[in-house]
Amino acid sequence: MKMKLRVLPVILSVIISAGVLFGGWFAYTSFAMENPLSHIINTAPGVTNSTMKLSSNQVDVELTLKPDANLRQVVELIKDEGASIIGKRTVNITIKNQPSDKLDQWWSKALFEVAQAMETKHYADIPTTLEKYANGVPTMNVDSEMDEYNVYIRLTDGDTTKFIMLPRISQIGVWPNE
Repeated sequence: MKMKLRVLPVILSVIISAGVLFGGWFAYTSFAMENPLSHIINTAPGVTNSTMKLSSNQVDVELTLKPDANLRQVVELIKDEGASIIGKRTVNITIKNQPSDKLDQWWSKALFEVAQAMETKHYADIPTTLEKYANGVPTMNVDSEMDEYNVYIRLTDGDTTKFIMLPRISQIGVWPNE
């Protein structure tokens, strides 16, 4: 006895199964991972806006910060409170600064000495270097902090602020968060 498969029920079964499978995966990714991590990022003190892209091996975050934000605390909060969601993914944080030619020019002057301090691991020279260059500009304020992964710098000139996050791990080329 020969069994005859009907084409329409087979095709409908495949379509429904695929829809349930991919729909469930999308819902899990969205509701159990992206939304909670996005909430953690957006409620971090000092964050005014953020975008996030979550993939299987990395998390890309772009932040817009208030001028008085503490970048080190924001990064620490994202990594600590989002640890269960992030898992073993690499976290790439980019700071979206409002462009300021004056701050960019000031930073380009200080960058060589900061880069040398980073390369030689003389991190204590960074605040001294920044203060030395800031003394020439009366409206310039500089703050620097460090943790085991990055050096965080905030430059403020009047109402413009530039945040810089420099990884402590040596790498060839330009810093990705400069």
